[in-house]
Amino acid sequence: MNNKTDEHILTLLQASSTAERGFRLLMEQYQEQLYWVVRRMVNDHDDANDVIQNAFIKVYRSIQSFEGKSKLYTWLYRIATNEAITFLNQKNRKATTSIDNGEMSVAHTLEADASVDGDELQIQLQKALALLPEKQRIVFNMRYFEEMPYEEMSKILDTSVGALKASYHHAVKKVENYFREVETGAL
Repeated sequence: MNNKTDEHILTLLQASSTAERGFRLLMEQYQEQLYWVVRRMVNDHDDANDVIQNAFIKVYRSIQSFEGKSKLYTWLYRIATNEAITFLNQKNRKATTSIDNGEMSVAHTLEADASVDGDELQIQLQKALALLPEKQRIVFNMRYFEEMPYEEMSKILDTSVGALKASYHHAVKKVENYFREVETGAL
């Protein structure tokens, strides 16, 4: 976000006498923004809170290793995204239901969640995103919802810009196809 704010936060974090205040300021500045990034990835409020908590624990333990080669937010985003991916991988390994049941579970969770607007289009979009492969879903969320430039996404995901553009293109086509199928009654 604001470079002066980031510089202030980092200065506070470097001194042991002000580290706690710096970490609180870091959380105030970025927690909500990171929550929504993670929430779009994991779909569940409680899961998103758990992932964010784990991400901030990692940040706390490794803040001294932040070298400033990227923006602070980019570094935080990468940690939160990696935590969400780890969470999703663990959840997928534990899953014993079929893909259809998993899809119905996501749809039911979205419809029952009070924090998700009941707007039918939004629910359909979230259902379409739940069907995307993980990488495409992450890239779609970053580009569509966060309006993140491909270059920044490349730094966060450690992937080439070309690969990200291809993933986003494929994701958009799959979402469009999903909406066509809903419209024609095929789903």
